[in-house]
Amino acid sequence: MSEPSASTLDVLLRLAAVIESRKGGDPDKSYVARLFHKGTDAILKKVGEEATETIMAAKDAAAQPSPEHTKALVGEFADLWFHSMVAMAHLGLSPADVVGELARREGLSGLEEFALRKIQTRQADDRGAI
Repeated sequence: MSEPSASTLDVLLRLAAVIESRKGGDPDKSYVARLFHKGTDAILKKVGEEATETIMAAKDAAAQPSPEHTKALVGEFADLWFHSMVAMAHLGLSPADVVGELARREGLSGLEEFALRKIQTRQADDRGAI
């Protein structure tokens, strides 16, 4: 597989800008405008569908490694990322927000990150109970 380059974020930001430009667009002329027009539930349903298709492609690629299965899996991940980006735009987020969160987590072990989130949730619950 290819390594991401410094322009990876640039690609995501350009795509995010195109997605953002489709807000309020003609649903008869743009697939993304159609998703925005249908609203939150339709957008999130599409993310769920793409997640399921990604899981199925990953299972196929793991069971029978081949260039064809790898290509299909990459395509499904691309669809999942794309539809996730539509959802993010709909909810007022950008790839930079997600990359920022990943950068914040960089260097933390997954177990440390999970424990930290658990403590933060508990503290928030305690503040709400007062």
